Amino acid sequence: MLKTIMVATWDRARLAEITSVATRFGLDMLLARLGLAKGDDSATADPPDLPRRTRQAMEALGPTYVKLGQILATRQDLLPEAWIAEFGKLHSDAPTLPFEQLRPRLEAVLGEPVETAFARFDMAPLAAASMAQVHRATLTDGQEVVVKIRRPGIRKAMEADLRLITHLAGIVEASSREARRFQPQALVQQLLDTVLEELDFTQEGRNADRLRDDLADNPDVLIPAIHWTYCAETVLVMDYIDGVPPRDGDALRAAGIDPAAIADLGAALVLDMVLVHGRFHGDPHPGNLLCLPGDRLALLDLGLIGHVSARRRQEFLSFILSLRSGDARTLADTLLLWSKASAPDPGRVLDAAEQLVARHGSGPLVLTRMVADFFPLLRKEGLVLPPDLALIFKALITMDGVLGAIQPGFDLSQALQKARGRLVMNQVAAAHAPEKTVALLLELSRIADDAPRLLRALTRRLEADATAATPPSPDNGTKWIAAAILAAGALIAAAYIWG
Repeated sequence: MLKTIMVATWDRARLAEITSVATRFGLDMLLARLGLAKGDDSATADPPDLPRRTRQAMEALGPTYVKLGQILATRQDLLPEAWIAEFGKLHSDAPTLPFEQLRPRLEAVLGEPVETAFARFDMAPLAAASMAQVHRATLTDGQEVVVKIRRPGIRKAMEADLRLITHLAGIVEASSREARRFQPQALVQQLLDTVLEELDFTQEGRNADRLRDDLADNPDVLIPAIHWTYCAETVLVMDYIDGVPPRDGDALRAAGIDPAAIADLGAALVLDMVLVHGRFHGDPHPGNLLCLPGDRLALLDLGLIGHVSARRRQEFLSFILSLRSGDARTLADTLLLWSKASAPDPGRVLDAAEQLVARHGSGPLVLTRMVADFFPLLRKEGLVLPPDLALIFKALITMDGVLGAIQPGFDLSQALQKARGRLVMNQVAAAHAPEKTVALLLELSRIADDAPRLLRALTRRLEADATAATPPSPDNGTKWIAAAILAAGALIAAAYIWG
């Protein structure tokens, strides 16, 4: 089927390349299962090396497919652990380019030669990835910075991939019952949003500014400053930060940094980002974190930022607190709310919630162990999390792993327990924000104006029903009683507020 897809002329060469790579890595069975090629898709079990070969094929296909695999690595509700582990290894390293190939792009943004725009510019790259290359430099005022330059031609290539993947997702969703559960088109929309955001480096700069504002009250967290005078869609210039990646507790201690303090700070930081501010680093692995003297943390590589609505924050907090309190029914209600698109059986969801509570509702709650039970249960019961929740779990698990590596035995969930009072108060404060209070009062005022009319209408209706030959239907009676209760409640509330 891949060969028969109608695509624009300029995408056909790329489609042929994708087909060739898939064949080279022996993915014909996987393509057949997805409805993208003819072949035998009846195998009852995947070959043990299929996840590895799929990951290698994605790396060979380049940054768009690496991004897709990284998104899939967050979907433990969809994929078994072997696939998650392989997709978690996906990286976007790429060969370095000679600076002279990047010079025209950088100087077009600067409006002047590199030699006059910077006091010093290191032609040898500091790092290279599939989308960009990074160089160190010094501004004319002496500030040490890093200069991130987008690779030439990368946008056109990734946009061609996105067109093809979007088309393929529609075919997969229509032709493969097994793949339909993965909601391919929703995953591709998430990929589109992610790639288009990361291709525009000004978006990463804005992410940095927003996170810095969010965390302004925490002097122990550092977000590199953006030097907007030098920035554009293809170039980003930010402060250079020198620190120690949080990979090893001994290395931190050797640098005079306390791993326990970093663990406490990291836990508080991720909880603040996710549950207080609703904006968080989507991939806080050791390469994107630096530990600094004074037991401080710096956040780097802010291209992927997750967003959490106020409602979702409440739901997530309810999930954790109901699990800790042993309230299986509330836990099941939250799971049903999250998985309503997959129409699960409420009874089976309650059984799954009771299993989670039995295993993790008392004693220390170790996040990684809970998740190791949670996601297989989701897959078993056919529950599918919304993408934003999957990214939250991924961020928390990643940070939990980082902190556990530098401080063995550290439990992120204990930090959540310590912080829950502050988090609940934040939710209450948000619910009573001045603009929401005004809106509520206006609505109550409107209802209070209508209350006398509603009560008179209710009285007439009840009198008519009392003399009618046919008694009123329970449904209608219920509606009128509900209206009366609403009106009375509104009157009482209005009198209380305005009095």
